[in-house]
Amino acid sequence: MAVTMNDVAKAAGVSLKTVSNVINNYEFIRPTTRQRVLAAIEELGYETNLTARSLRSGKTNMLGLVLADLSIPYYAELASDIMKAAWRRGYRVLVEQSGNEAGHEKAAIQGQFRSLTDGLLFIPLALGAEEIIQGAGTKPLVLLGEYVQDPRLDMVLIQNQEAAAAITTHLLAGGRRRIAVLGAADGDTTGSAGLRLSGYKAALADAGVEYDPTLLVRCEWRRDGGAGAIARLLDSGAEFDAVFGLNDALALGALHELLVRGKKVPQEIAVAGFDDIEEARFASPSLTTVAPGRAEIAERAVALLIERIESDRETADVRQLEAAFELRVRHSAP
Repeated sequence: MAVTMNDVAKAAGVSLKTVSNVINNYEFIRPTTRQRVLAAIEELGYETNLTARSLRSGKTNMLGLVLADLSIPYYAELASDIMKAAWRRGYRVLVEQSGNEAGHEKAAIQGQFRSLTDGLLFIPLALGAEEIIQGAGTKPLVLLGEYVQDPRLDMVLIQNQEAAAAITTHLLAGGRRRIAVLGAADGDTTGSAGLRLSGYKAALADAGVEYDPTLLVRCEWRRDGGAGAIARLLDSGAEFDAVFGLNDALALGALHELLVRGKKVPQEIAVAGFDDIEEARFASPSLTTVAPGRAEIAERAVALLIERIESDRETADVRQLEAAFELRVRHSAP
């Protein structure tokens, strides 16, 4: 049976109103009384009704996070970093998966999920800027990622193009000239895939290496997508001496398939990724990749959103921040 405020009041020897005042941080409570109530709450395991509390105070101390899919390692690790950053500031995080579907994204920014939170961190992949602005209401919102960029919206960005150019340059410096790219298609211009492909092309041009569109393989950004892409390249007889997966899951899938096929990594084919997920360090060989500043992204996004929540949003200038990136050079592409 659930513990009620009445149970807490009886255990602490105080009135129901006093318990309510302690829960809502009413300042004129004697320290000894407050401590007695808090001790009873802890002993009984009482949990406040956040919805009811929200109706009274207009504030839940909850942040919303909407992302595509927690089974994607980067999103899972980013969500963890965001929760830690929020906790340090006295907030908790509710997470919603959109599945890259416009209907789910719209429901997350307009529906009950939105009403339970004071502000939203949102990684949109299906909605455009106008739909977000029109549907988001008055509560603060900060975007993460690059799929939507609009001067009217707060956002925290990855340096996708610069980071992709840096890791391509690293591969070129190692003597690689036929670098296959997994996860993008020629003609992509927006979002992470398009920006990373642009960085790849820019690095080739700077090195005087001819761009070959036959080395681009479109596939899902998952391990099986990377493995399947490499299988198709090898079966086609394409010549390549390096692989750049546009995320680490692709690169790890590619690495697995190359080793299964008897290819030596990095002696015959170097492999690099993007995201620096935890698994990259423990692959065999360990994966060279880009660390896009995930912890910084989480810290800056949470800080910006809470600043909007706790100040006058209407008078604040829109901010678009970029996180710093670093190369993580490991055994798959030394």
